[in-house]
Amino acid sequence: MSPERKRIVLVGASGVFGQRLAAMIARWPDATLVLAARDLTRLEALAAELAKTKPAARIEVARLDRTDPKGLAALAPWAVVDAAGPFQGQDHAFPRAVLAAQAHYLDLADARDFVGGFEAALDAAARQAGRWAIAGASSTPALSHAALDTLTRDWTRIDRVEAAISPGARAPRGLSVVRAILAWAGGPVRLFTDGRWTTAPGWSRPRRLAFPGLGRRWTSLAETPDLDLLPGRFHVRRAATFHAGLELSVLHLGLWALSLLRRARLVRTLEPLAVLLAAAAGLVAPLGSDRGGMVVCAEGIDADGGPRLARWSLWAEAGAGPHTPAAPAAAVLRALLDDRLPGPPRATPCVGLLDLEDILHELRGLPIRTRLERQRPDRPGLFARLLGETWEALPPAVRRAHAGVEAVTLTGQARARGAPGLAALVRRLQGLPPAGVHATTVTLTPTAAGERWTRRFGERSFGSTISPARGDPWAFEETAGPLTYRFTVAPYASGFSWIFEGWRLGPLPLPRAWGPRVRARTFARDDAYRFRVLVAHPWLGVIFGYAGRLNVDAA
Repeated sequence: MSPERKRIVLVGASGVFGQRLAAMIARWPDATLVLAARDLTRLEALAAELAKTKPAARIEVARLDRTDPKGLAALAPWAVVDAAGPFQGQDHAFPRAVLAAQAHYLDLADARDFVGGFEAALDAAARQAGRWAIAGASSTPALSHAALDTLTRDWTRIDRVEAAISPGARAPRGLSVVRAILAWAGGPVRLFTDGRWTTAPGWSRPRRLAFPGLGRRWTSLAETPDLDLLPGRFHVRRAATFHAGLELSVLHLGLWALSLLRRARLVRTLEPLAVLLAAAAGLVAPLGSDRGGMVVCAEGIDADGGPRLARWSLWAEAGAGPHTPAAPAAAVLRALLDDRLPGPPRATPCVGLLDLEDILHELRGLPIRTRLERQRPDRPGLFARLLGETWEALPPAVRRAHAGVEAVTLTGQARARGAPGLAALVRRLQGLPPAGVHATTVTLTPTAAGERWTRRFGERSFGSTISPARGDPWAFEETAGPLTYRFTVAPYASGFSWIFEGWRLGPLPLPRAWGPRVRARTFARDDAYRFRVLVAHPWLGVIFGYAGRLNVDAA
């Protein structure tokens, strides 16, 4: 006997996020998906594309304008999802009409005013109808809160939280998204920072933030519902902020410069520039990538009374980023269909309703990866801090070498290789060995700032300094002469890898595209410490590569 199909009306189905959500719902055999918007031609084209995937759900199309939803009741909806946007400046008439039609309501709103007033405006109507009304089932606030629930589970105090998103330059962008950003860019934004409420201009405070899997990107203050919800729900003591960024510096800093016009009161709003700026972003998009991501960080005290840092990150490849804002909505609908939402039906922002895994389940099969990291900042040793909870699971040889509390000498052999020509000159200037097998000694000496590494390959010696990265507790830097290289760590079962993030000449950041390609990992096999390092450059070839087996002895 086939399951009863629930009718889900998806408004804005032909938009960037609506199309991705439609593809998720189309997999469900217990749903009839009604694709709704004002343009039937685009809806029919979307329905044809979904038909090629052999959907388990039934697919229908209907013309519907959320600003005049007279035909809504005729569609007999069980649930209505509003993915149209923008929600800035919108009232709550449409969700009220959905509840009047005895249907559940859900949206992907990221507008602070809309989500902030949602519960007060609709809770009585939702409870009377016995239906759910849920706002913000998107990256913010649904996904950011689900991530923080996971990060801070069992913590006794939360001092600081920060969330940030950065789409790829080639990601499709709807005009409604551009308008939404321009609505608050340069305008006053209320936020909780330094332990108090204050205001700052939207898209101000530009800074480069590390996005795991993507590198460092520009971000600025963004107005989202999280600026209200994070301090209240998590009882944050010091700061709760949300940032957004554009991958290409010319776009991000260009928007920051335009926001100065509003800050100087030369224009009332930047919204009239939406079409022009969307076109400009399209022109320079080929200079960027189709890779986007999100990061959520927390700082506080755990159940044992010790300080904690935690970070959850997501990065999407191959243009899969726009699926991420749609996933929370799909997860809520799935929980509604399975009768898994906690408590009685009511009106609420989409926080505390879903586990992080429920949301990520909707992204399965896509080129999207996530990482969860935790640190004890009071733990001695740079690498022990960076590797956090994974440190204790590493092999003893790796932990002895990188404990960072006393000088350690590693002795054994290493095999070196490298390209001829200019690369060979670079090796000689840095004290690196020629190709071949060499007796090798590496001494790791703790210093006040980090560690001093001295490597001796045969008759040649090469030294560098390892230290925490400035302004980023999740990264470290290696300095050799005037050049400094920035890395993060990625643990695996037998060791950890060094992930190259960027480089600089003295204090001057250098373009990553000009930098070397670095692959480095340390691991243990047969109770021995082993390492593999390869440094190459597009112009020079392999500058140097070496791999070896060493024994660890305390100095």
